[in-house]
Amino acid sequence: TDYGSSLTVSLPAALQPHQPFQIIVRYTTADGPAIWWLDPELTYGNAKPFVFTQGHSVCNRSFFPCFDTPAVKCTYSATVKAPAGIQVLMSATQSTYLEEEGVYQFYMEYPVPAYLVALVAGDLIHADIGPRSRVWAEPCLLPTAISKLSGMVERWLTAAESLYGPYIWGRYDIVFLPPSFPIVAMENPCLTFIISSILESDEFLIIDVIHEVAHSWFGNAVTNATWEEMWLSEGLATYAQRRITTETYGAAFTCLETAFRLDALHRQMKLLGEDNPVSKLQVKLEPGVNPSNLMNLFTYEKGYCFVYYLSQLCGDPRHFDSFLRAYIEKYKFTSVVAQDLLDSFLNFFPELKEQCVESKAGLEFERWLNATGPPLAEPDLSQGSSLTRPVEMLFKLWTTEPLDSVAAASSVDLTKWRTFQTVLFLDRLLDGSPLPHEVIKKLSECYSSQLDSMNAEIRIRWLQIVVRNDYYPDLYKVRRFLENQMSRMYTIPLYEDLCTGTLKSFALEIFYQTQNQLHPNLRKTIQQILSQGLNPLPAIDTSAVTTDTPAMVLEDKVSEATNGAISLRDVNVSA
Repeated sequence: TDYGSSLTVSLPAALQPHQPFQIIVRYTTADGPAIWWLDPELTYGNAKPFVFTQGHSVCNRSFFPCFDTPAVKCTYSATVKAPAGIQVLMSATQSTYLEEEGVYQFYMEYPVPAYLVALVAGDLIHADIGPRSRVWAEPCLLPTAISKLSGMVERWLTAAESLYGPYIWGRYDIVFLPPSFPIVAMENPCLTFIISSILESDEFLIIDVIHEVAHSWFGNAVTNATWEEMWLSEGLATYAQRRITTETYGAAFTCLETAFRLDALHRQMKLLGEDNPVSKLQVKLEPGVNPSNLMNLFTYEKGYCFVYYLSQLCGDPRHFDSFLRAYIEKYKFTSVVAQDLLDSFLNFFPELKEQCVESKAGLEFERWLNATGPPLAEPDLSQGSSLTRPVEMLFKLWTTEPLDSVAAASSVDLTKWRTFQTVLFLDRLLDGSPLPHEVIKKLSECYSSQLDSMNAEIRIRWLQIVVRNDYYPDLYKVRRFLENQMSRMYTIPLYEDLCTGTLKSFALEIFYQTQNQLHPNLRKTIQQILSQGLNPLPAIDTSAVTTDTPAMVLEDKVSEATNGAISLRDVNVSA
């Protein structure tokens, strides 16, 4: 089947209960969903081949025989032989290298679920960035990685330890992977995997790494026993991430990032519907459904809201920190279900148990877990108002008719804003698209040149606005962006928007020009997008479109083009 087949091993009848035994399985791994082979052309250095694995959620069964469930944890060892000049790394606490034989040996001394066993090999070099951390990257990327993270990881680890107890994995190293890495980051113990594309977006890099640091406690040390309760890892890790950012960057920054994510949650809710079963924290996993398909913003943000609600019941977040330290100490290296967390919470706070907080009308724990729809309660983000209020004011200036406030709006210098302020503003414009033509024209005049020099997280949102509003004068920027992107997170959203509207032939033209620089898996996904929905339009040369081109150069060939595009960016998580 798509998910492999089971291997049943009959034990000898003479084996006594609890008697130790050993099973040896000799196997060969063919191409599988866990293993990503890259030709040199798909790396940044274009020098050597590259391979990495991605086990979450149920892919590692294609890597090695295993009990591929988060309920089972074990230690592991591995021997890996590689050609000279290829550096091999694994998510292990110990490693040695026998240079004469070209053999690496790895050992993970703590029990981990199968999905956290990870391997990467390629043209990688390293630099120490702290007393227990180093970054690994291709040689051309290492200086950037050092400049962005030197000294920072130790700061985040120390903050996390002050909240949740000792870091138990020894080293915290980071390896930056080529843009073919299918997600943003993965919390493999001792060795976090991160896509290199995120290096240019400082604030997203900070949040993504801190989120993976938080997983060292929530997800790696204590793991959800079933994929139906992924929020036990992701919701708690998101809460811990925001406690760490509050300690290191202040409450205002944390509230801004939270407002940005909750906006995305409500966008997803609007698209999927409030009665959609995937909005439950305890999702029913039907046979044959890939658990990764259930990963969405509810797992992260609705889970976070429930954890935040529990923390508010304590009256002081520091009291809740103490509970989480005790929870980690009790359950580390094991897997748990939601009832384990909630029972521990009520036992740790007997006064709350006496008040029957688990049955408070409208906020019952059972309703939190099993009701569809938005969170039953959301955090107070007023401490971030100094950062969110300017966003709200600027958005109002651009969306209030008549458009009399262009002068005031154009005086706002977005280059002075934080990245999360700018993406929050652009996301809200995306939500309101299509905008009146005069508005999009003035927006381009005011901000397009500013946005050109900003990071990819900002630029892709502006380009989505361009596409969803059929604003042809800036269309050449969409082409330029896609010609230089090989990452799933920066290509799929634009191709989906292009194919939902009237620009499918433009998308086809770009794809045919760039497909050889894309990983085969990404190429296949884009081909699927291009083959669905609207029939291909006649080929139109948009390469010469300039800012002087009239807005309606292209004739609408579709009678009922859908403007309310559902982009992958709207419904998928970023980390």
